[in-house]
Amino acid sequence: MPRPPSRCLGVALVALVACGGDRAADATPEWDRFVAGFLETYFRADPLFAVYQGRHEFDGRFPDWSEAGLAAWAARLQGLRDSAAGFAIEAGDTARVFERHYVVSRIDRELFWLERADWPHRNPEYYSGSMDPNVYLAREYAPRPDRMRSFTRYAANLPAAVVHVRANLKTPMARAYAQIGNGRFAGLADYLETDVPGVFASVKDSALQREFAGANAAAVKALREVAAWFAEQEKRGNEAYAMGPELFRGMLRMTEGVELPLDSLEARGRADLERNVAALRQACARYAAGRSVAECVRRSNVQKPAGGPVEAARRQLDTLEAFVRNRDIVTVVGTERALVRESPPYQRFNSAYIDIPGPYEEGLPSIYYIAPPDPSWSPVEQREYIPSEGNLLFTSVHEVWPGHFLNFLHSNRVNSQFGRVFVGYAFAEGWAHYTEEMMWEAGLGEGSPELHIGQLMNALLRNARYISAIGLHTKGMTVAESERIFQEQAFQDPGTARQQALRGTYDPAYLNYTLGKLMILKLRADWTASRGGQKAWKEFHDRFLSYGGPPIPLVRRAMLGGAGGSVM
Repeated sequence: MPRPPSRCLGVALVALVACGGDRAADATPEWDRFVAGFLETYFRADPLFAVYQGRHEFDGRFPDWSEAGLAAWAARLQGLRDSAAGFAIEAGDTARVFERHYVVSRIDRELFWLERADWPHRNPEYYSGSMDPNVYLAREYAPRPDRMRSFTRYAANLPAAVVHVRANLKTPMARAYAQIGNGRFAGLADYLETDVPGVFASVKDSALQREFAGANAAAVKALREVAAWFAEQEKRGNEAYAMGPELFRGMLRMTEGVELPLDSLEARGRADLERNVAALRQACARYAAGRSVAECVRRSNVQKPAGGPVEAARRQLDTLEAFVRNRDIVTVVGTERALVRESPPYQRFNSAYIDIPGPYEEGLPSIYYIAPPDPSWSPVEQREYIPSEGNLLFTSVHEVWPGHFLNFLHSNRVNSQFGRVFVGYAFAEGWAHYTEEMMWEAGLGEGSPELHIGQLMNALLRNARYISAIGLHTKGMTVAESERIFQEQAFQDPGTARQQALRGTYDPAYLNYTLGKLMILKLRADWTASRGGQKAWKEFHDRFLSYGGPPIPLVRRAMLGGAGGSVM
């Protein structure tokens, strides 16, 4: 049952200050204390998240994933939401009024996945998505022996956490969910068993090595057992992965602040797909005249990066950084760097991603990971999966310059500590995807049709995600039908199509790549219309990134004033 707004409740929950007085003049510092207390409460409830933000006093700890722990966290979140919404902040204090909306929107997002979508009982990704131990291995925030101790605590606590995972998930579960659970947990077991010991082999402390070996072996055993359980569930699974239209609309409203009829939402996505296909036809007419689009794409995909994608991406980052700086597209803040490495085995469900140190870290590099093909695929499919030079270039744009990496360099420095910590899905992925097309428009590639095809292939991949998310969860689309969309409408290779269709079942919000991009494009057009158009892009980019990472409709209202108009 919803609770009435109560400022005292929220203050009590975060153990901040005693209630007293209702003067607006007292509310502002109290609000700042509330936000600080909210962050500490959140970190205690989700220490895995805290560690990735750079709060290493939480190293090795797991959330309380018991039924009682989940229920208590949901109740606490509801109380915190009531409290935040009830704070009196002077209307002229626009920064804190904005931050209050930001806090409430984040709590709404948490409550949606926790309660309305019931993800802890339905979707193994609720757990596996946050269990990545790579922070202890690849992020050099402390000397290696200290990180080894932290990892050992993580490994020692993992078996008990995995018990809750298995107890909470309802069976029979969607076959696709069981498949991703099996892959994630089995891949993590392989990583802990095969790769992690080598990372810490140079540590000379024999007692620590014994403790590590015992904890790591127990963690591997627990992961293999739960992976085997998922394999059994996959055999007994069903096709009940769809959220349904009402819950899907609720997801958009509560996690991204977007309220549009599904038909309108789908129409906008299909229009963007058609726009990109038309551009692909034009590029192919220049690159492979007289051939079909599919033949043109196959020809462009033959041009693999010299030395492999990891080495090629390293070369690309220097080129991209220079382009961003020389064209003065967006302000580059900080001196941090991005490194490139091959993805660990438990993180190969997607072709590339970046791990960016959180706002509590200082001066550490980010790591841009690129996945090799699945060795179980045929040799032809493995070769097709390796990106072309052009495709990889715009993947590097997305992940690093000026995509995620630069986004988080900005968000880690915004005035609001809340904005530094919480960057939303559509904001982050929308920005990264938006930058691909923006960089092409700004002159990256110097008009090369081959490189333009690479940019468009990235765009079409996200268009297919958008259409598949709506279809899989609201229109009865099957995984096989989604796979065909990726292959036939987005011209993706078979391996990518399989990966992405499966991802759509357990990540219904992956439409946020295109959704976020479309909202940013609309906001840019509206904001720059009276400011010189493309001449104002840098000012627009800096202003947009200055908000941290809230739902884009909140940014739209802040930048345009009032209701802000249509988001797309």
